[in-house]
Amino acid sequence: MKYLVMVQGTQADYEAMQGKASAHSPAWSQQDVQAMYAYMGAINDDLAETGELIDGQGLAEPAKVRHVTVGEDGKAVITDGPYSETKELLAGYWVLDCASLERVTEIAERVARCPQPAGAPVHPVAIRPIQDGAGDI
Repeated sequence: MKYLVMVQGTQADYEAMQGKASAHSPAWSQQDVQAMYAYMGAINDDLAETGELIDGQGLAEPAKVRHVTVGEDGKAVITDGPYSETKELLAGYWVLDCASLERVTEIAERVARCPQPAGAPVHPVAIRPIQDGAGDI
């Protein structure tokens, strides 16, 4: 079965990884950032080797988000970030093809153990099954 494994983050998290501390998170050092990338790279390599990895990407910071909605007049309403009211957004994801929910849960637990500096916020790793067809709702 295919699953979407998601990690969340905030604008403050991205800024902390750029060395800017806030009340939300301590500043990350270059070693902290490199340790995170190495850890996630090892996960990606392992998942590619097992054949479970379909896709996985980190996403740009929330300040680069663009929202598109339809206004009452039927015209597109386009709003560019940053959005101070936004708490957490998708920071990265994996699309995995795993034999069971237990297996993908093991992977999510490994992702959740990613190294980070003491005092950095902990965000949950979310798992969502991907529907194979319209009847799987």
